Amino acid sequence: MTLSRLSTGVPGLDELLGGGLLPGTLTVISGATGIGKTQLGVQFAAAGLTQEGQRGIVFDLSSRGDAQSHADYARRMFSWELRPVDPNRPLELDGFFDHPAAAGDYLHVFDRHGRRVTRGDLGFEAWQEWNAELERKLAASIAFFYGNFLRGVRRAVIDGIEPVGRASESIQIELFEYVYHQILRKEPAWVARDLFRQKFRENAERVGKHTYDNRQIACVLLYTSSEVMLEELAARPLEEGDILAGANTIIYLGKVRHGNRLSRGLYIAKHRGSACADEIVPYTILDGGLRVG
Repeated sequence: MTLSRLSTGVPGLDELLGGGLLPGTLTVISGATGIGKTQLGVQFAAAGLTQEGQRGIVFDLSSRGDAQSHADYARRMFSWELRPVDPNRPLELDGFFDHPAAAGDYLHVFDRHGRRVTRGDLGFEAWQEWNAELERKLAASIAFFYGNFLRGVRRAVIDGIEPVGRASESIQIELFEYVYHQILRKEPAWVARDLFRQKFRENAERVGKHTYDNRQIACVLLYTSSEVMLEELAARPLEEGDILAGANTIIYLGKVRHGNRLSRGLYIAKHRGSACADEIVPYTILDGGLRVG
């Protein structure tokens, strides 16, 4: 089966990527706070309405600082009213297949505002509490993704991961790794097993009738970097276990110095399976989002 490339929704960017992003792969957009990552993510999600007939979904892992403003961007740029999901609401599985659209299209999974989400910042009791909470968060997360994929969504945007010294210490990265490998890249029947658990047998027939092709789903991860300058981002080494090392496509957004003036620049550091531009390309942020060139 031939998998069509997915448009980023950003004017000028698809051409640099050889026609767009590849389904079934991970794309990482990395850059400092305020550089335009969230706008790009919203543009990618919104582009699904034209290409697949369904907008994408946004999974927000942010826990510190200002809100990511997904709802404001979606409303202003595309007149799109995001439908948030409450991660703390008890999960109702009865009738799940009758109303998969009830999953909503925005899930802000953490309610730890103002606190870091790394193991080193949590005491023993807090760490135990987090692990108990994580079980509830996972159930809500599985239902969110699975329900949306059943109704035709093929784009997942994951935002809000903060830079940390050691990736293994980040609760955000731990949850992202689970979502990516155990939900997005897993066959639907196995995702359903994790969701329904003891109730899987009684739902097995409906699981078989309601399915999707996980090879068609593209994931865009918006990853906040500590580096601000594009030159520093491009020189950043990729280490084993680094999220960026496992990505199919890496796009850096950063500041570029021209004498005593700074502008925004974009660099495609990796794009497996396709020819792509290897130069630094300027971009601007307008009311409608990013525009390259």
